[in-house]
Formats: sequence, structure tokens, C-alpha cells
Amino acid sequence: MAALSTLILLLCAAKDVMPSSPHWKPTWPSYRVPVILPQSTLNLDKPQFDAEARLEVVSPCGPACHKSSPLPTYEEVKNYLSYETLYANGSLTETEVGIYILSNGGDGSRGRSRTKRQIYGYDSRFSIFGKDFLLNYPFSTSVKLSTGCTGTLVAEKHVLTAAHCIHDGKSYVKGAQKLRVGFLKPKQKDGGKGSNSTNSAMPEKMKFQWIRVKRTHVPKGWIKGNANDIGMDYDYALLELKKPHKRKFMKIGVSPPARHLPGGRIHFSGYDNDRPGNLVYRFCDVKDETYDLLYQQCDAQPGASGSGVYVRMWKRQNHKWERKIIGIFSGHQWVDMNGTPQDFNVAVRITPLKYAQICYWIKGNYLDCREG
Repeated sequence: MAALSTLILLLCAAKDVMPSSPHWKPTWPSYRVPVILPQSTLNLDKPQFDAEARLEVVSPCGPACHKSSPLPTYEEVKNYLSYETLYANGSLTETEVGIYILSNGGDGSRGRSRTKRQIYGYDSRFSIFGKDFLLNYPFSTSVKLSTGCTGTLVAEKHVLTAAHCIHDGKSYVKGAQKLRVGFLKPKQKDGGKGSNSTNSAMPEKMKFQWIRVKRTHVPKGWIKGNANDIGMDYDYALLELKKPHKRKFMKIGVSPPARHLPGGRIHFSGYDNDRPGNLVYRFCDVKDETYDLLYQQCDAQPGASGSGVYVRMWKRQNHKWERKIIGIFSGHQWVDMNGTPQDFNVAVRITPLKYAQICYWIKGNYLDCREG
């Protein structure tokens, strides 16, 4: 009975009071998140790195399917949030976790093939050109993975991305052991003269500078099966770089309900593979949501997977506007809506439990992860 009560608490999002004043600002809610701590760590056999990297994941389970699915048990939640850690030398460990509630907390918690998709009517994506934009926040937080996906800087040495960019649900992908993260930078010009004269209207050529990944965390909720078994609920991973990147990063935050998002809208930037070398920005309305997923029709192509989905809201405690990552762009889903096929692009929401897990991976101290 105690475990059931704990599960109910874990699966209930923290409630916040949203003012009804005509001068209301979209404000970041205050969450008291649970605590997730490692309990034991086992050494596993070195992986084979034999899976093909997939830049998109397709799943047939849509909003209604997820909403009608039974809640996971407390033990299942702990198993899903336990994780594997892959190191640069190829070694692999599995860490079991414990979940604890200090004061108030909360969390909650599957097609058809289509070759050309993820563009809905008029293509509303924007390619970001020029170092004045690319090297400035928030666009500068977007990075490219050597497996072909996108990631987002969330700390001095950490990158948040999609799990399927590293692991196909059964095995680690080729290149995961020597995974690198690319930072877009201007190319050095020969001579340095005349660069601001006749060619001033031309976009400045950019190149990627690469940093090796030291270790990678992937939740067992993803490794347990594949996207067709559990949906995309746990399609996220955290990469730790071998050295600091020295750029401004974007903080993570617990995903508010869609009705509390400014205009009901989300934003993200990624390296879509139909525009090689370009950083592509887009924004769109959220169409539907479950506890773990956001369904939207942001124009996107493979390569954008792993992009950090963010919003800008008022931070009451600091009296300023602040952008936070509230989800990770996962990929495409065909959904049967009352007998009619409907397609969505899907983002994994950062729930209170996922926030606690990712934050602990970054900081290594649960005391720094109490406010979502």
C-alpha cells in the first residue's frame, strides 16, 4: 500500500497557481521534484556497437493510446529510470536507482512508413545564417552529433539529446564509442583583407569544431525495448564532454502543461539533413499532449532529432525572462485519429522525475536538483 501511495505521488504533476490578471505573464511554475539516487552499479560486457544510427523513430501509439495505457508500477518506474553509462574506452555499467519523496514531488508517467514527411504545408523553418546569430544565445546552444543528430548544451560539459541517436533500443549504434559533438564556428579567412567589403552580403562560411564525448547516460526505459514497445517516453540521453565547451548553455526545466506555455507554442533548432551545414530554427503550436509527450506539427526533417525544445517564460524568483529546455525532439508518429491517419512530430517532455534524473547526471548532487 505504501508503494502504491508513493507511485500516485510520483505520477501527479505539481500544481501551480496561474494568475488571471490581464497583466499576467507566462511564469515558470515552481516544482518540488523527487530525489533519484544511485543504489548499485554493475559492470556489463562491452557493447558491440553494431546498430545502424537512425535519425528518426516511428511509433504507432498516439495520444489516445498513451492516455489509455495503464500506469507503470512503482517498481517499473524505478526500472525505467535506472540507466546505462557508456564510457569512451568502451566499458559499460548499469546503475539501479532509488526514488525518494522529500516534502512534495511529482511525475507521471506507441505505423506507417513514409519517406517524405514532417513538413506540414508551407515549410516554416528558418535557416540561421551569420555568426552574429549562430554564435549567440539561444542558437549557439545547438550542437551536432557525429551520429547525425542534434543536441543542446545544458551545462558546462553536458549535452542533452535523443536516446535513439546513441542506441536503437537493443544495441549501441556504430560510432557511439567514439562519439563527438560539433560546434559551428566561422572558418578562418586567408589574408583577412576585404572580408567586410564586396562579400558583406554573403553568409559567412562556417565549420564544425569537434569535442569527444567522455561518457553517455541512457535510461533503461529506452534500452528495455524499442520505440514500438514503449513509445517514445524515454527517448533522451545525456552526454558528458571530455572538456568544457565555454559557451552559454540553456538550463533544463520541468515541462508545464501545454495550456500554460506562451501562446501554447514551442521552439527548437536543429541540423536538419535536407539543409546540410545549416542550423534550422522553427516554432509551432502544441496540438496535443500526454504526461510524457508533446504532439506538434513543427516542420522538421531527420537530423533535427535530439534538439532541445524550449520556451521563454517569466522567472518570478529572479524577476527576469528565462528560456529553459522542457523537452527533447524525438521524431515522427503516425496516429489513428478516429479512423483517419494523422501524423505528428513528437517531443519527450521533461517530467519532474526525468528532471531529477537528468539534473543528478549533470550535478551529481540531489540538493542542487530540488527546484524544477
